[in-house]
Amino acid sequence: MSTESPDNRGAPQQVNLQVIAQKFMAGLQQHFDMLAFNLAARESVQESAYKLHSSAPRIMPVAPRHQNFEQMQAYARDLLLRQVIGDCLNLAVTALNHAHFFLALVKNSQSQSAVSPASQQAAQASQQAFLAAAIDEKFNRLEQDYGVMCELEDSITSMGFMLQVLMQQGGLVKAEQLDDTGELVLELKAVELSQLVMDAAPPTGKLVDQRKVFHLDQVIELSDLELQLVLVTIASFADGLFKSVAQYAQAASQRSE
Repeated sequence: MSTESPDNRGAPQQVNLQVIAQKFMAGLQQHFDMLAFNLAARESVQESAYKLHSSAPRIMPVAPRHQNFEQMQAYARDLLLRQVIGDCLNLAVTALNHAHFFLALVKNSQSQSAVSPASQQAAQASQQAFLAAAIDEKFNRLEQDYGVMCELEDSITSMGFMLQVLMQQGGLVKAEQLDDTGELVLELKAVELSQLVMDAAPPTGKLVDQRKVFHLDQVIELSDLELQLVLVTIASFADGLFKSVAQYAQAASQRSE
């Protein structure tokens, strides 16, 4: 479905699901590349270089509070973890918001290619309520209003708990983040390669689930690879979401014929 929709300034804007999905995934790839760059930079940084840059201005804001190389390594690692989890949550919310607006347009226009002003206004009113909803409510509304279910909803919810732990609890898991089994589980998507066979074709890969489990009073920590898999998981989540939206639009179009 493609339709004209006004943006916040009232100018017309094309709404096309394929374009939305492509732009979102391109932005996600940029996040992935930036993380790889940051991980590579961290591996190559030398203590001598840190000292050189720290002393280059010949003055510091508060010299007695200057942190040494080891302290800054730990701080940079903690900052990167919070940034990746926070960015991925924002990306998930952005994907949900894009998906909902398109679904609302399809539903209110009854899948007609030309959207009437009344249908567009109804879709925008629904979107405003959706934007204000908490992330768990967003998932509920997609399921209740459009029958769209998100395979990785639990993973996104766990990321929300993890960010709460990192931002408010010094990285230490508490009882309120645990499920009924006493665990905080993050389901990640990873690639599993088929076994190599002599003189056979190169191995093929498939996405599989990989569990990262935290318990009470455990510190939230992720390896470099696990940080990257968080972004892979968001990519898998968004891909499944946009495909479900496309299926809804196709079904709605068939019903209107």
